[in-house]
Amino acid sequence: MKGNEAIVVGAILAGCRSYYGYPITPASEIAETAAKLMPLVGGTFLQAESEIAAINMVYGAAACGQRSMTASSSPGISLKQEGISYCAGAELPCVIADIVRGGPGLGNIAPEQSDYNQIVKGGGHGNYHNIVLAPNCAQEMCDLTMLAFELADRYRNPAVLLADGFIGQMMEPVDVPAPVTNLPPKPWAVEATEATRDNLVSSIFLKEDELEAHIGKLYRKYDEAEKHEVRFEEYRLDDCEYVAVAYGIVSRLMMTAVDEARDAGIKIGMLRPITLWPFPKKRLRELSRHVKGMLVSECSTGMLIDDVRLAIECSVPVQLYSRVGGNIPSAMELLGAIRKLQEDLP
Repeated sequence: MKGNEAIVVGAILAGCRSYYGYPITPASEIAETAAKLMPLVGGTFLQAESEIAAINMVYGAAACGQRSMTASSSPGISLKQEGISYCAGAELPCVIADIVRGGPGLGNIAPEQSDYNQIVKGGGHGNYHNIVLAPNCAQEMCDLTMLAFELADRYRNPAVLLADGFIGQMMEPVDVPAPVTNLPPKPWAVEATEATRDNLVSSIFLKEDELEAHIGKLYRKYDEAEKHEVRFEEYRLDDCEYVAVAYGIVSRLMMTAVDEARDAGIKIGMLRPITLWPFPKKRLRELSRHVKGMLVSECSTGMLIDDVRLAIECSVPVQLYSRVGGNIPSAMELLGAIRKLQEDLP
């Protein structure tokens, strides 16, 4: 199935029963598949009148305790940012899929990774984080969607699946996991029961000290997430002298480039962040103590590289190889970037 279709399969298996969205290329198959499958499991599909309406419908469903999601692509995600901030402020678990296209503005419908900052840095107003998962295949589009719902509930926070348009449109075999059967209780939700009639879900705290205390509460949750939820994949790092860092579709091409470089005698390995937030800072810092330099490749103008440099506190040089406009670097291009890294840092 397509990666976009696998997201919906994963959502339904995770117990999601409401989808609110608005079609946009290259994410439209998510809405199309949700429209077909949600009614078959007793769920709700609604094509909203806009992206802004869709995220606020998710807010309402999440406030009622339901596992709910939406999806869009880059300009549509920009429109959802205020609602995502509201969800974070009101501590509402929900899942958002962002299938990234070229930007800025309307850009084009080809794959990019240029939404990194607006998703990973919390693109809406206020002091908050999204939990961000970055799949690199159709299987992970399914599996990480299921994980996103689990983490969203565990931390009462928006979780975002950040995937480039290539992964969304790519068709691959998917082993369908077992469905989730026991969803966690949500005593804080606004439901039609006597026990929850006094519950209030809101993100507004008009008194300064109250808002400060609320933000402190949020960041204690985020500290826990940074301790327990960091996920990454390592590839041929055991004896490496250089480290490549990539995610999404670029990580698959980088893996081939690493193999080619190893065949040429260059000791390089790859670290693939699976959680872009929380970011694998500790592991990168450990690696930086034993290598000569790092190479970051991304389909954006240099956003992931900022987090890599921050993680290692600029202790070793970090070079960037990027493509934009919907272009994806080839394995041969990445091998050339690895050779340049070795030449510059012999």
